[in-house]
Amino acid sequence: MNNLHSQFLLDPEVIFLNHGSFGATPKPVFDTYQGWQRQLETQPVKFLIRDIQEIFRSARHQLAAFLGADLHNLVFIPNATFGVNIIARSLNFQAGDEVLTSNHDYGACDNIWSFLNRKTGIKVVRQEITLPLLSPEEIVDRIWQGVTNHTRLIFLSQITSPTAVRLPVEEICRKARDSGILILIDGAHAPGQLDLNLEEIGADFYIGNCHKWLLAPKGSAFLYVLPERQKLIEPLVVGWGWGENCPYESDSRFLALLEWCGTKDPAAYLSVPAAIKFQEDHMWDDVRELCRSLLSKTLARIEALTGMPSIYGHNPGNYIQLGTAELPPGCRPEKMQSWLYNQHRIEIPVIEWENRWLIRPSIQGYNTQNDLDILLEALQSYLQL
Repeated sequence: MNNLHSQFLLDPEVIFLNHGSFGATPKPVFDTYQGWQRQLETQPVKFLIRDIQEIFRSARHQLAAFLGADLHNLVFIPNATFGVNIIARSLNFQAGDEVLTSNHDYGACDNIWSFLNRKTGIKVVRQEITLPLLSPEEIVDRIWQGVTNHTRLIFLSQITSPTAVRLPVEEICRKARDSGILILIDGAHAPGQLDLNLEEIGADFYIGNCHKWLLAPKGSAFLYVLPERQKLIEPLVVGWGWGENCPYESDSRFLALLEWCGTKDPAAYLSVPAAIKFQEDHMWDDVRELCRSLLSKTLARIEALTGMPSIYGHNPGNYIQLGTAELPPGCRPEKMQSWLYNQHRIEIPVIEWENRWLIRPSIQGYNTQNDLDILLEALQSYLQL
């Protein structure tokens, strides 16, 4: 299989091992993105008034087929954090309501619940999932220990951001549904990294980024909501989609509220089908498997170098292209991350999480074994300083 670096716009002088933060868009997809922008600017009124409805529907249809969802149950949004805000602000939380989450949350999303705690008096229950990682059954049990009669919503990441572990959200969704508890899944890292079927996962609300592992342009994500929950949704921005006088035709109130909230550049959304096609054209199942193999070997080499145990325990299937290895105490993440970039042009996150130091390599189709060899040599040099 040919390496795909030439297909991307990435700086060839940088060893880019941080796809997980913002993604990277292939040249053909970026060309499609700019093509949509040019088409918009050619005749903005025609594009945004007469044509956009059918263009949006076509893009949603292709994304829905990719995700195992009905096109009427998902809508484009700018990013996963925006989507979590939509749900958090729509559910009309009252003092005493509880939101159950974990200690592996993405910081921006964690802020949302802290904000609502101050604003409405909700209680945020952050259930601890320890490392090394428990078995899937133990994780489900650990999460469920936080459920009470006041639990209004469960919020979990399918693949966590700081620790890069895959949580068994399917079973937790099943238990939540049986218990009448709403559940919101943050799938920021899932589309393109996992084969998804949103209807089988069974979450009331699911949010995913297209601009990370699916390779779409920045600012493209989606919100999926079960039909019976769509009546709960309120817009963050009230615009033309609200009320009786919406000038746009729309397939549902849910779509109208979130699609027609003001003038915006929809090019990133409309380029998602091109990103899906790029992966299809490049046999992405094979690409992912190669990336996972490189990541597995790299994590093992880092663990051998540092003497630290795997955070995944006996669950190696809990990562695919994004993984984390623990570093010895005292590595000073900000200093180490800066040193790796300034001295070796390696772009990789080094994270402090619950008084532990973690390094999180992302492996994408543009990475090579040589990239990872350079990383290991650099880490060895740093640890000897």
